[in-house]
This record gives sequence, structure tokens and C-alpha cells, in this order.
Amino acid sequence: MKILFLDQSGKPGGAELCLIDIAKPYRDRSLVCLFADGSFKTLLQQHQIPVEVLTHQSIAVRKHSSLFQAFSSLGQLTPLIAKVVQKAMAYDVIYANTQKALVVGAIASLIARRPLVYHLHDILSSEHFSQTNLRVAINLANRCAALVIANSHASQQAFIQAGGRPELTRVIYNGFDPKLYQTCASDITKLRQHLGLEGKFVVGQFSRLSPWKGQHILIDAIAQCPEKVTVMLVGDALFGEQDYVKQLHQQITQLNLQHRVKFLGFRSDIPQLMTACNLVAHTSIAPEPFGRVIVEAMLCGKPVVAAKAGGAVELVEHGVNGFLTTPQAPQELAQIINSCLQETAKTTTLANHARDMASQRFDVTIINQQIAQLLSSKFESNYC
Repeated sequence: MKILFLDQSGKPGGAELCLIDIAKPYRDRSLVCLFADGSFKTLLQQHQIPVEVLTHQSIAVRKHSSLFQAFSSLGQLTPLIAKVVQKAMAYDVIYANTQKALVVGAIASLIARRPLVYHLHDILSSEHFSQTNLRVAINLANRCAALVIANSHASQQAFIQAGGRPELTRVIYNGFDPKLYQTCASDITKLRQHLGLEGKFVVGQFSRLSPWKGQHILIDAIAQCPEKVTVMLVGDALFGEQDYVKQLHQQITQLNLQHRVKFLGFRSDIPQLMTACNLVAHTSIAPEPFGRVIVEAMLCGKPVVAAKAGGAVELVEHGVNGFLTTPQAPQELAQIINSCLQETAKTTTLANHARDMASQRFDVTIINQQIAQLLSSKFESNYC
């Protein structure tokens, strides 16, 4: 089976990292087409996955775009769709990995007469998308997709509640290679020294800096923790969210936490940075589709505290392999951080258990087998 993968991003987010793992087994018979240039293309090339950038013009539609904005983007979508149709003729299946890719891939699938797979990495709800974008995504998936792969039961249920056809959907979690999260203790010691974290209890937060990711909740929480508790924010603003970064700095100044919050920006050494933490916090204020950093923290052998909503509740069982806290409740989050600070032996045992569970449950080899079997059962008989 030959697969044409589509993705809107030039930057590697969670959906893009997932796509790398999915595309690897098909790299001798696939092509990844991107709607933007950037470091994601470089990552694909490093994994010997064929990739081509189809346009260098940013698609104007955003998650909260209006109907007028959606229509205004048709002019730039038309030549992009034409390119995808031309590419699709050489492939058996179109695999749309993001929502803009769904729009382009759905129309291209009708013209090229190729089946469409939509990999759903989002919670399709009004908290994340405008009503226009929701209607477009649901209608195109219902009418054009032969299969919708949801990255969690939370994503699946949101799709169905928004009007998606249940029979189209299958749930397959993201896969991870546990070996990538093994680190050297001496390297971690040097990293903590380099970052000035010796003697500190480090709470790490790994995501882009965005209001819905809830960095402000974590900052409020550590104001209620002992002086040795330090926050490490790994990630930066995207999509015009620089105003939020300014708000975070103002909040930190008002709380007199300048010496206890470190902004590291985007980094490539995520396993090392996670291992350098004493606790990894997930603080999203809206339901998370999956929660990739939660599993990554588990694989690094680090305890994780996650906001109790969306896909996170499928990954974390409170007190068994991590901790759950009410979204937007900094006092409750502070209590968990303080508990981890005081009960280090109990927390270490929990983290080790979480690593063992995650290594088995989310192993990329098993996840890729699930996807391959699903695609094979759905489409391969058509191309024998």
C-alpha cells in the first residue's frame, strides 16, 4: 500500500512527531506533503522519510476563523488542492494528519478517487475551534473519510458529539520508543549544574507558551510552595501568542518569582530536560486530546501531575502512575507539588511504576502494528 501523507505544519508539534512514527514503516512507498516549510521537513529527512513542501504561502484560516475568513482562503487552497490531486494519483490512500490537511485531502480524495484517512489529534469542540471550523471538519470527515483514527477516547467522543459518524472511528494512542528516553546520570547532573538547578526541586512544564496550556496556573501554584521549588518552562509562543508571554513575565514579577522560573524556549533535548526534573506538570485549562508530554515524562521515570480532563484521564490513574488535579486549581496543584517534595520515596516508586506501564502500553512497535493492521484490513484488498 502506497500512502500520501498530508500535514499543514512546518514545525514539529505533537501531531507531527506522531506522523514521523507512523510514516517510518512506509518510507519506501510513501510521501509526506507539507503545507509549510520548516524544521519538521528536516526531521522527516533525518528519518529518511520522503517529504515535499507544496506551498510556502501560509494558509490564513485559524482554529477560530469565521465563515468569511474560511471563504477568503479558498483562493490559496485551490492550487494546493490541485497539487495534492496530482500527487495522489501515484498513491493508494490519502492520509490527512491535521485539520487543514483534512480540508485539502478531502476535496483531493473526491477528485482523485482515493480513500481518505483522517488522523484526529484534536478535541473538536467549541473550546478549541470556531463553529465554522467544527462544521467544516465534521462534514468533510463524514462525507469523505473512509476512516477516522482518534488519538484518544476523549477525541473520539468529542468527534461523535459534534456530529461525527461513530462507525468511522477507531482509537489508537500515540506510540513512543522507550529507548529514546534513556539518559546518562552523569549527563543529567551536568545539565542541572549548567542550568543552575543544584539543590532545587524542579517542576518542568513542556509545551508551547499559550493561555490554554496553563503556564500561569503553574506559576500561581509555586508561589504557594517552598523557596526551593523551581519551575522550568520548555517551549515558546506560537501563532501570535507573544502577549501571553508578556503576561507570564508580569505575573512572575508581581509574585516576586523571577529567581524561581526559567524560560528555556524550544529545545531538542527533551528526554534529558525531563529527567533533570523532579516532577513534570501538565496544566492545560481545556481538555487535552492526548497529552504526549505525560507519556514522555513517564518514560523518563519522572512523576507527572496532569489536569483532570480529556485524554489525560486515560493516561493517568491518580496515585497509581501519576497525579490528577482539577484544571485551573493552582492551590490543589500546589498541594500535590508539596506532597511530592515531602514524600520522595513514595513518589519515586510511583514514577518507576509509571515508566514500566508506559513502556508496555505505548510502545511504538505495538502502536504501528495496530495502525498497519487497521489500514490493511480497511484498504489493502482494494489494491491486490
